[in-house]
Amino acid sequence: MPQTSSFFPHETLRAYKLAVQVSRWVSAAKFPRGMAWLKDQAQRSAGSVALNIAEGRGRSGQARRNHYEIAYASASEACAALDLLDLPGAAEQQQQLRDIGAMLAGLMR
Repeated sequence: MPQTSSFFPHETLRAYKLAVQVSRWVSAAKFPRGMAWLKDQAQRSAGSVALNIAEGRGRSGQARRNHYEIAYASASEACAALDLLDLPGAAEQQQQLRDIGAMLAGLMR
């Protein structure tokens, strides 16, 4: 799918924009001492959501669906990682991840 404007196709998707916000929040969040492993996992899964949405939007057919499925699974993983802690603001980020999952489910149809 060749680019026809000054934006890549993924940049117009609300799911992508929310995924970027969540990923930035996770990166900036202060995780408790001794939980560096969980912050790393949460950062990688949250980042994977945005990156797979972007790559999927640039592809077509089954390849697009595969990337959206990976993004969906990564959103679920990031949500679960936030379940393991009691961080201020985490509940709002989890809701954003659920919203992203719902949008991805629609894109996969």
